[in-house]
Amino acid sequence: MEKVIGTENRPIKMWLNEIEEGALQQARNVANLPFVFKHVALMPDAHVGYGVPIGCILASEGPVVPFAIGSDVACGMGAVKTSLTEIDLSTLKTLMGLIRRDIPVGFNKHKNRQDMPYELTEGGGLITKSRRVESSYQLGTLGSGNHFIEIQRGSDGYIWIMVHSGSRNLGKQVADHYDKLAKELNEKWFSSVPKEWKLAFLPRDTEEFDAYLAEMNYCVDFAFYNRQRMMDVIKGHLHDLTGCDFGELINIAHNYAAMENHFGKNVLVHRKGATRARKDELGIVPGSQGTQSYIVRGRGNKDSFMSCSHGAGRKMGRRAAKENLDLDAEVKFLEDQGILHSVRGLGQLDEAPGAYKDIDVVMANQEDLVEIVVELSPLAVVKG
Repeated sequence: MEKVIGTENRPIKMWLNEIEEGALQQARNVANLPFVFKHVALMPDAHVGYGVPIGCILASEGPVVPFAIGSDVACGMGAVKTSLTEIDLSTLKTLMGLIRRDIPVGFNKHKNRQDMPYELTEGGGLITKSRRVESSYQLGTLGSGNHFIEIQRGSDGYIWIMVHSGSRNLGKQVADHYDKLAKELNEKWFSSVPKEWKLAFLPRDTEEFDAYLAEMNYCVDFAFYNRQRMMDVIKGHLHDLTGCDFGELINIAHNYAAMENHFGKNVLVHRKGATRARKDELGIVPGSQGTQSYIVRGRGNKDSFMSCSHGAGRKMGRRAAKENLDLDAEVKFLEDQGILHSVRGLGQLDEAPGAYKDIDVVMANQEDLVEIVVELSPLAVVKG
């Protein structure tokens, strides 16, 4: 159940008991924006972001705030259920090798241009033909940071595939370009929003507003096809190895904005590190590479703007994790569970399980937002 902070211009409704001071101050800033509708919602995985906390939902009565969506525009999850009820270690290792061979990770990209789906052949504004050509090399690539590919065992008795990735460099270019433009325009308009809040906005009914949303939606499409392309590669290899069949793709994004109707009004809902959870809508809440992930069904909670967490959420920044976590202890934790993991040295400690919040607590805190459909335990992980 939510807790309410009522000291700001708009209330802050939180689905967590403890939050770091930096993230709370960012939420206070968001709640004091002049165009916030009703209240600000913080999900149970909330933590510090750039300007806006990760795990924040902002419903706007007018403007769009590019960094209330973030730099990894349309980052999201894809999950597919296989017909397998078992997978042996040898097959897992072979599959992981094929994935690493055929799906570029980190800052790597394909050596050749990839065929672009019809929906991605036309852009506009910042998304020029040359940028679309450049992005074609990144279609079907994982990226870095917390992006991952995971093979999992489901509580339903089946093996699952999960992919976490976004719009790659294209989304970052769009976010940075329009945030810079918003800052320049806000200064020109003598905006009352302090620059140090990092909450520059583009008013509705302006060319800049329309251009940003159009290019953001292009990134949403790109990110979907990016996940789908990787999933097709994984499914192809797994079918060749086992002959298995596959269910439908569950796809969600957790960094985007969309016009929605809430409390009887059409508003622009920004979700930054948050997943839509309408009544009976299927979603995905991943844990860390050493803990459970979940297929969930939304409860349509109005106070969360029909949203839920996008994962476990970080409890340590990347630098803090590398400086404070014990490599041997993190590796032992993963190996004791028999997980083929991606923690190879100190450089990967920022994505070790110890860097993340307790997923059990996160799920308990959002029982009124989603119900668990399938619990997924990690078997093998490829990290960006």
